[in-house]
Amino acid sequence: MTVSPFPLEPTTAEAQAAIRDEFAFFGDWAERYQYLIDLGRKLPDLPAEWKVEDNRLHGCQSLVWIVAEGNADRLDFHAISDSAIVSGLIYLALRVYSGRSAQEVLATQADYIADIGLAKHLSPTRSNGLTALLGFIRDKAQAAL
Repeated sequence: MTVSPFPLEPTTAEAQAAIRDEFAFFGDWAERYQYLIDLGRKLPDLPAEWKVEDNRLHGCQSLVWIVAEGNADRLDFHAISDSAIVSGLIYLALRVYSGRSAQEVLATQADYIADIGLAKHLSPTRSNGLTALLGFIRDKAQAAL
């Protein structure tokens, strides 16, 4: 088990509100992409033994490794990508969902994606990857119940 920096906020709703507030500060998408890259750099690296095919997230054009730990009371997700922007997308998802109960994960829609305009500014391959990431998180929460 590795130490996770998440959750940063007490609830998924507060995490999504904080993401909305932070992205509202930036005037254009060049600044928002830079912020995403900066967030991705905050992700702790995964141990080398976790960067194996069994932990690869398929559906992403970039290389993404993700590991889930915990049970229905608390699920921790650890993930990283070889892409700076994708690592930023991972950071946002983990900020909302990691360190939460399976019930809270399943009860929370990823509203922050639309709220910050992310859906309109992602390439189709990144959008597919984000969908795969969120699907993985939901699947693990469902399996934990």
